[in-house]
Amino acid sequence: MRNFQKELEKIIEENQKSGTVPTLLLHSCCAPCSSYCLEYLSKFFSITVFYYNPNIYPESEYFHRVSEQKRFIEQLPSKNKIGYIEGRFDPDEFYGAVKGLENIREGGERCFACYRLRLTETAKLAKEKGFDYFTTTLSISPLKNAAKINEIGEELAQIYKVKHLPSDFKKKNGYKRSIELSREYNLYRQNYCGCIFSQAGIGGHRPQELRGLDL
Repeated sequence: MRNFQKELEKIIEENQKSGTVPTLLLHSCCAPCSSYCLEYLSKFFSITVFYYNPNIYPESEYFHRVSEQKRFIEQLPSKNKIGYIEGRFDPDEFYGAVKGLENIREGGERCFACYRLRLTETAKLAKEKGFDYFTTTLSISPLKNAAKINEIGEELAQIYKVKHLPSDFKKKNGYKRSIELSREYNLYRQNYCGCIFSQAGIGGHRPQELRGLDL
């Protein structure tokens, strides 16, 4: 089994030996997940956070998370300055990507399609803007499939000819540190991943749009 954290550490070590500070386009799903990733990676990379999450439901939740992401970037001390780009918020892009997978369990193929949607947009932008690397904060969650995230990232790296930075940010107590940082910065920690399907799984609650559907 691959150790993506070790692979990341090797890349960091090689860049440090060469004296370079590479540029990194970091897709972020939310401020809490980005917290440890930014604290850790900003020592070694010049990072731009890319907030592209058309899966978020409802719209008010999306804008709440955007606000928290911006606030955290502004308040976090960092060796290298952290930039920010906000992507489109078009939920139809998400619903199109997961069409036919609506009834798949949380953490399965529907989630994989969502990973691919967001990572594809990240890889395309990284190529367009000339970043050295791209990656995502998604692997920090114990509920996310790090192997699949890296598999998709590596496929996209080949397609778009831009380097994917391997990651499993939950390693080295990364998830634990993200919780500590969330408390320190009083970050809003949502109780569902973000999409309407994940929200429907909380305590039997179903948003209006899903009531009466066999989900």
